[in-house]
Amino acid sequence: MAQRVEIYDVTLRDGAQGPGVKFSSEDQLRIVQELDAFGVSYIEGGQPGSNPKAAELFQRAKDLDLKHAVMAAFGSTRHARFAVEDDPNIQALLAAGTPVVTIFAKFSPTHVTQILRVSLEENLRLIEESVAYLRSQGRRVVLDAEHFFDGYREDSEYALTALERGWQAGAEVLVLCDTNGGSMPWDIAGALQVSRKRLPEAAFGIHTHNDSGCGVANTLAAVHVGAVHVQGTINGYGERCGNANLCSIIPNLTLKCGLETIPSQNLAHLTGLSRFVSEVANVNPDTHQPFVGASAFAHKGGIHVSALLKDSRTYEHIPPERVGNQRRVLISELSGISNLLYKYKDLNIRVDHQTPEGRRVLDEIKQLENQGFVFESAGGSFELLLRKVYNGYKEPFTLETLRLFIEMRENNPAYAEAIIKMRVGEQTVHTAADGNGPVNALDNALRKALERFYPEIKKYQLIDYKVRVLDEKDGTGAMVRVHIETSDGRNTWGTVGVSENIIEASWQALVDSIAYGLLEREKHKEE
Repeated sequence: MAQRVEIYDVTLRDGAQGPGVKFSSEDQLRIVQELDAFGVSYIEGGQPGSNPKAAELFQRAKDLDLKHAVMAAFGSTRHARFAVEDDPNIQALLAAGTPVVTIFAKFSPTHVTQILRVSLEENLRLIEESVAYLRSQGRRVVLDAEHFFDGYREDSEYALTALERGWQAGAEVLVLCDTNGGSMPWDIAGALQVSRKRLPEAAFGIHTHNDSGCGVANTLAAVHVGAVHVQGTINGYGERCGNANLCSIIPNLTLKCGLETIPSQNLAHLTGLSRFVSEVANVNPDTHQPFVGASAFAHKGGIHVSALLKDSRTYEHIPPERVGNQRRVLISELSGISNLLYKYKDLNIRVDHQTPEGRRVLDEIKQLENQGFVFESAGGSFELLLRKVYNGYKEPFTLETLRLFIEMRENNPAYAEAIIKMRVGEQTVHTAADGNGPVNALDNALRKALERFYPEIKKYQLIDYKVRVLDEKDGTGAMVRVHIETSDGRNTWGTVGVSENIIEASWQALVDSIAYGLLEREKHKEE
């Protein structure tokens, strides 16, 4: 049986301290449920003595039927001016009602004397009494050794003695914390090996930050020399440069180290969990994140794709499906015929690639990209392009005329109106709509014209709109690229337009966004 490593999630506390991350009470409950379904061992809900939201979470979490995870409350050892049974923080931890309590203590002599302003011996008593009291109240105790590695470098004997006192008082796990994220993997491994020799019966954990870019590496180094408990956050969210990223740690431990972390079948939900948490946190997903990022299994070079078609292991260290991700083959000026062949297969387009037609399509794509089109993030526009060539795709609507009026007055917001005449099948539709700007007016007029023919487009929401000036030296006459992201509530797709006229570029991307949504609807009808 594989050795087990406990996964202790701190997204709701450490992760919430990351720049731009904010969770409501409802968000916290949803994350707890998702983490439990994923199979982590512990979910740290925060510090109940510090704010009402954390206390509310623990109260509401009591009603949840958790299948895998145990809730943990977080706080400090008792304050020097209170007896342990009278300490407000300790009492708040008990009031949270969690089976596990995690307390942090100072392990650096400098922090003890300069921050806590107590003697080194008094700090040892704070650790010992806090752990022992919580155990006497029926709680399992995790001891977070804050600034352990700094303290170890400063005075290794004191840091080890503090561990010893916490273990003897009844701590279940001793978690060594690289609190400022400055340690190297060999620092972590060396200090943990010495700690295990000092306390061979103790269970050790690791909590790292990413200030040196080594958060994941430091965690893996600790596990390699015996840590059996790992703390981190989903997507590496956290203060400063973030915490160790569980989205990298879990698959590395499971797939590369052969260790048991979560139920093995749940690993395929890792990418979904990552994107769920980023959505709830209102933070754009990191496309380059290992394992779960949209670019983690993206391939652009024609030689690479040619090899992938023969054996995916040539350029992929694991099958993307193992972590719930998927392979993406990008089309660009670096593409070869192999990229197109992969796309044809993916889109179920049957093409004899030996004919000159495939080369002509590739040449056209490269020419379009030379003009400024980018299809890497505009899969909707790219598929429409291919289907027009190979599938006899007919556009569901065509433009006859478009007029745009913009009115500006001093001290008044600009007003825009679009008047549009379109052909849908055998019918002509003529309508107008206004907006708070020309692109908004275009979008509103286009939808107004089409909704009675295609009522499903009411579900299509424009979720991102970007404009990029392609050649700044041309000033206001420069080519611009407009990229649009659209969602129907289930799927998201990108489209692109390029022109010297920002209105025309926007129109191209808007038209493609709706046309692609309708194409996807037809494909689902046929399935």
